[in-house]
Amino acid sequence: MSPALDLLMQRHSIPSRQLGEPAPEGAGLHALLAAAVRVPDHGKLVPFRLIELRGEAKQDFGDRLAAIAARNPALSESKREKERTRYAFAPLVLVVVARVTAGSKVPPIEQEVAAGCVAYNLLLGAHAMGYGAQWLTGWAAYDADVASLLRLAGNERVIGFVHVGTPQIEVPDRERPAVEDVFSTWAP
Repeated sequence: MSPALDLLMQRHSIPSRQLGEPAPEGAGLHALLAAAVRVPDHGKLVPFRLIELRGEAKQDFGDRLAAIAARNPALSESKREKERTRYAFAPLVLVVVARVTAGSKVPPIEQEVAAGCVAYNLLLGAHAMGYGAQWLTGWAAYDADVASLLRLAGNERVIGFVHVGTPQIEVPDRERPAVEDVFSTWAP
């Protein structure tokens, strides 16, 4: 098997709570980001952007997220604390944002898929660099107040929060679907 295919076969997510220092920064982060944005982009629209959460900004984001979540009067204190610390573990969180150009010949789904490819390239690139990563969404990815907190424009939405760091545990691979169960050949 080629080294590139071997990399794909070994990639798996590391739970964000199990990611610690270090995370890529400086030239390493730039290389990861440059690789991540090499995605199919029909129409060359660049329908994505990235927002970095690192250091105290992650904790401030978590505090604000907990305040937004507290709109729900039934939210328990333990769940509010979970929201407050959701971004506290991995040293780097990259918010992948889809930026859809309305009226383009490129359908919105293709633009969003391109942004999804950026998120997946972050996972692959982190793995290739010896880091671990996890792509998460959760309610915050779909919430209008969180979008406002992130200063997203009306044509933007969160595709995911990619947590990146150094694995603190060995995570066993999970069972994957058998190719035979998901592959078919179309015939007229």
